[in-house]
Amino acid sequence: MPAFAAVPGAPLPEENDAIRTLAEGFLREHGLPGLAIAFGRDGNVLYEAGFGLADAEGREAVSAKHRFRIASISKSITATAVMMAVEKKQLALDSRVFGPDGILGDAYGRSLPESVLAVTVDHLLLHTSGGWKNDAGDPMFKNPGMKHDELIAWTLANQKQTHPPGAHYAYSNFGYCVLGRVLEKVGGLSYAELIARDVFAKCGIRSMEIAGNTLAERKPDEVMHVSEPPEAAYAMNVARMDAHGGWIATAGDLVRFVSQLPKLLGPDSIRKMTTAGVNAGYARGWAVNKVPNWWHNGSLPGTATIMVHTAGGMCWAGLLNSRKGGNLDQLMWRIGRAVKAWGL
Repeated sequence: MPAFAAVPGAPLPEENDAIRTLAEGFLREHGLPGLAIAFGRDGNVLYEAGFGLADAEGREAVSAKHRFRIASISKSITATAVMMAVEKKQLALDSRVFGPDGILGDAYGRSLPESVLAVTVDHLLLHTSGGWKNDAGDPMFKNPGMKHDELIAWTLANQKQTHPPGAHYAYSNFGYCVLGRVLEKVGGLSYAELIARDVFAKCGIRSMEIAGNTLAERKPDEVMHVSEPPEAAYAMNVARMDAHGGWIATAGDLVRFVSQLPKLLGPDSIRKMTTAGVNAGYARGWAVNKVPNWWHNGSLPGTATIMVHTAGGMCWAGLLNSRKGGNLDQLMWRIGRAVKAWGL
């Protein structure tokens, strides 16, 4: 049963039944193990529930307390923290990242190409750094034994940009990995510690943390991520993906985050963060449209996720422990529209 059924605006009994029918039908149709969902606004979770199975053996049912790898939804969290650092004047969007005039200085070499030296914080936020895109050569899925600094140095030395910074959109996990290191430099804490203190604590979130890599490193109340082949979900360095794809969360905690952005940022910063750049459908860490709705999805072996902030202020998150099929975004809209009080 939903955990917050007494809150005004929570689904009526017949609407609860409709939600369950939609969720369980979706899992059956696509052969998926488990799903967690949450809906809310202004920091209030109006509905959260789990459906299906949390593990491949079918021994544990998904509940609202279960945590999932959220994959690239992590980018929205990182972008929010960067905009908070801009408000605190720890950096500027046009701050250079690398080289003697950059935030990270010469840590990754003293003879970097001019195109690398030209990369700014904003280029990384907007995925317009000119290289290092999420394709077969994505550096974040190479050299799994390297730490962040080693991987960044290797990438800058071995993968050249294909466009001048600012001219071309190419979705980049690596760019957000670098933003994690920028936050560490200006904040004086590890990325995970900084986000926990400056973002999550202000939203009442206590259960989010960076994922482990292997099945043996699975955290308390974390689902098993089911993939094909079975070992694929646990053959990645997910912890190294911290700033672009490394967090685990409950669906309710994502709703607490996305529905409380005004606690974290002023209206001008939120507007800037959610205004599209070179790509009309992507802003600074958020996918956007003209409505305007803001959202981000995520995908890794064993994981498919989505988090949405609608123009009307209603927010939601949906988390799957498999990515083998089904339109999760469409399902979440259908569930949202099943509850009249949510006005979707």
